[in-house]
Amino acid sequence: MSRRALIVIDVQNEYVTGNLPIEYPDVNVSLANVGRAIDAANRHGVPVVVVQNVAPAASPLFARGSDGAALHEVVATRPRAHLIEKSMPSAFAGTDLAAWLAQHDIDTIVIAGYMTHNCDDSTVKHAVHAGLSVEFLADATGAVPYENRAGRASAEEIHRVFTVVMQSRFAAVLTTDEWLAALDTGAPPARDTIYASNQKARSARAVG
Repeated sequence: MSRRALIVIDVQNEYVTGNLPIEYPDVNVSLANVGRAIDAANRHGVPVVVVQNVAPAASPLFARGSDGAALHEVVATRPRAHLIEKSMPSAFAGTDLAAWLAQHDIDTIVIAGYMTHNCDDSTVKHAVHAGLSVEFLADATGAVPYENRAGRASAEEIHRVFTVVMQSRFAAVLTTDEWLAALDTGAPPARDTIYASNQKARSARAVG
């Protein structure tokens, strides 16, 4: 049996009522699923680690002491085993997360929170490089749209592409319902490989 910890990343007001609103999946859906995941983790004895991103007071996002930087009530009002403050994308960078996981014999982390393509993705990659197994709750996470000199992408495009890539190598991507079922049954989540993912895409293209 895997020894899991649920890592709830940056579920803060900035992403809901602040300057960086999550657009896909709908933030009300993802927030509800974050709450469900925390509640299930607590019922099953899975420790919950809450991560909070904080920036300097003059920052337009997550300024220390601002309402935007505060944990959203969905997280703030629920029990947790550990609280981490960070300033870099990965929840491992400059924090005690790795040491805490090792101390509690955790071999699998479960990611919920924001954003899919930034802090979530960075934490997932960091965990895999450290030898941990990862599960990613696709409907308890979310993305925002971007436009810059490299191009434009909607929140839905970003979220979809990042989750497909995660499933190919870095994480088992599940819905919250699927994860809750896995907690109840003990069944391991389905995982894929780069080779299998590519072969399936090429086969589908050839048939089409």
